[in-house]
Amino acid sequence: MTPHHQLHTSLNTSLSASPSTSTLHASFRAAVLALAVLTAGSLTPLAVAVAQQQPPAQVPRRLLPDQPIAIDSTDPVDVMVSWLDLESYKATIKGLTQFGDRRAGTDRNRAAIDWIEEQLRNSGCTNTERITYEHLQFARPPAAPRTPPTGAAADRPNPAVAGSRAAANRRVGPPVASGGGRARGVRVRTGVNNDSLAQPDSALRALNSQPSTPGEREQVYCTKIGTTHPDEMYIVGGHMDGIGWGEAANDDGSGSAIVMELARIFSDPSVQTERSIRFILFNNEETGLNGARAYVQQREALQGIESPAGSGQYPEPRWLGMIQHDMMLFDHGMPLPDGTYAPEQRPEADVNVEFQMNSKKTLESQALAWAFHAANSRYATDYPAQVGPHMTNTDSGPFQDIVASISLRENERGTQTGSGWSPHWHQPTDVFSSYSDKDFRLGLNAAQTTLAAVAKLVGATLKQ
Repeated sequence: MTPHHQLHTSLNTSLSASPSTSTLHASFRAAVLALAVLTAGSLTPLAVAVAQQQPPAQVPRRLLPDQPIAIDSTDPVDVMVSWLDLESYKATIKGLTQFGDRRAGTDRNRAAIDWIEEQLRNSGCTNTERITYEHLQFARPPAAPRTPPTGAAADRPNPAVAGSRAAANRRVGPPVASGGGRARGVRVRTGVNNDSLAQPDSALRALNSQPSTPGEREQVYCTKIGTTHPDEMYIVGGHMDGIGWGEAANDDGSGSAIVMELARIFSDPSVQTERSIRFILFNNEETGLNGARAYVQQREALQGIESPAGSGQYPEPRWLGMIQHDMMLFDHGMPLPDGTYAPEQRPEADVNVEFQMNSKKTLESQALAWAFHAANSRYATDYPAQVGPHMTNTDSGPFQDIVASISLRENERGTQTGSGWSPHWHQPTDVFSSYSDKDFRLGLNAAQTTLAAVAKLVGATLKQ
């Protein structure tokens, strides 16, 4: 049979009425084979592969060489970003971990605040101040025993039961994660470890043993004063407290270290900024953002007020934006189907920049997030940034209806962190040794992103 007749026969067979699936596939392969012979005079590898139901072998593509990143010495932002150093960032996190989990309301938390203030002052950010507030911890009272209704009350419909029945009959969509968005893929249970014996390190277990008590709390900040607009500022924050009987290395030593490293660089005598920057380490984040709420409550009404009058000093410059950093190291991807995790940082890891789409400052916050995305594209060395609209559960929350507010994270807080993407979250394994240089480098890229974006926003320059 000639190739022309073979092709004609194969096509007729494949288009015959109601062929079985196997017959159709076999006829199609025969048609492809005949067409290849007809057009090429011999069997091509592709035709053979199709005929044998095998995909063609993948041909390795030639890898492109890494492009060296040259520092533009004429760009002050590029120069400042180059001052960030992986080992310095790691050392700052390591310094924080010496105080264990830094649970609010403990001596270790207070010692950590003293250490943070000392580090800020030693780095040149000498005008440190503290916010003081009261935090009262109330144990939830036990539920009162229920008494079954009797008499006429027993005959009345129970609105709670009726409501639950109506809810059961109501059609619902996919579950919505905290802050908005839909969680997808493999999810695992999350929670806070409160078992001291889950921490195998006896020294760390002893360090974290003092329980939290209600009472006075403090949090420390320092400020880079702007030269031409000292009455305007951006707030750069992280939270220094943690829970879980570990070292709170990632949550949130990684974010606190970014704030401290940026304070160091912006406080260099050669750096000038037109606008002010406040570097703050919030306390009591883990108990409900209490430190950030106290800051807003005490300081919002003071914005832009010159004090003393005519002094040119502004104890609380007008807020232009709030940037929070919370959990910056671990982006190994979603849990594997067996509930374990990839051992290394995934190559496609990214810095998640989130705003809250349901806040009163959505447009301003979104614009701020995209400014950070642009800064990352230009100045971050390793990992890209992704912008998302579901900022939640961190210290930027109390600011989101007042001023443009964003958070930087290792993962989306609601849909990914909330689905268990980090095995160390609030666990005794959140210790410095759980993370590799690839993990720490993701945090460093977040620091590069924030430094570059804030430097642009405040008009940073270097003295000649």
